[in-house]
Amino acid sequence: MWQQSESYPDPGVEVLDPRFEGLILFNAAIERLYHGTRWGEGPVWFGDRNALVWSDIPNDRLLQYDAGTGRVDTFRRGGFSNGNTRDRQGRLVSCQHGRRAVVRTELDGALTVLADSWQGRPLNAPNDVVAKSDGSIWFTDPTFGISAHYEGGMATPELPTNIYRIDGDTGALSVVMEGVDQPNGLCFSPDERLLYIVESGARPRRILVADVAADGRGLGTPRPFVDAGPQGAPDGFRVDVQGNLWAGWGTGPGLDGVRVFAPDGTAIGHVHLPERCANLCFGGPARNRLFMAASQSLYGLYLRVQGAPYF
Repeated sequence: MWQQSESYPDPGVEVLDPRFEGLILFNAAIERLYHGTRWGEGPVWFGDRNALVWSDIPNDRLLQYDAGTGRVDTFRRGGFSNGNTRDRQGRLVSCQHGRRAVVRTELDGALTVLADSWQGRPLNAPNDVVAKSDGSIWFTDPTFGISAHYEGGMATPELPTNIYRIDGDTGALSVVMEGVDQPNGLCFSPDERLLYIVESGARPRRILVADVAADGRGLGTPRPFVDAGPQGAPDGFRVDVQGNLWAGWGTGPGLDGVRVFAPDGTAIGHVHLPERCANLCFGGPARNRLFMAASQSLYGLYLRVQGAPYF
């Protein structure tokens, strides 16, 4: 049975490189904030309500953690949501396996489908999503969500596993990258000049990085950023203001948790959890609290460094 560390520094926060020491606090411990999901995913911070929303995909629900009270309630049901973000107007944007779509929750609660097909064929199962400062929405479309009757409905893929961009002005959908085997988590560098992508279908799994085109509408040829090794499993991730990449990680003892990489690709730290971490985000009033959606639990850790100022 996992227990929170009663002493500081928390031995579950492992320094692999001296650069990590400047990102962490010696007197902050990993906290388990909730237990009871089947497969937690897609955390996103709502500063205007001091709360975190995240997905419990097999249970077909979004949960909300109130950071003031510690209370967890059901935010919404339906759609088998996976990855979530907020757009520049503060609206929730979700990847839904059930609808095989990317949807936006309007300020009045209504749902708008932003993308559900490409060239007349249904998307596979949109997985993770990020918003760019120009208003565009970028998302990955692997087949995991339609591979079984567990995180949605089983279906035969009709499209390659592409990465897409939804234009913020016109709503037009375009393919920004092809040929990635089961693209999964994605995020931009703080200056939005780079896009990081998990290639979950590769063996070993790896994280790729690609240059964003000068006009912000396309990507250059991806190149390897991190080789996850024979057992490593990166999933969702975000960057801090210094450009370090905080990646959900697994699988197995010593690997489960969050692996942290410097901008040069060196592993500099690891936050050890008793469960594989699928995705994470930064939150709190100062964006210095790391929220980690693990398999059956939600964890938190206060840091010295702040997350990059986007959702």
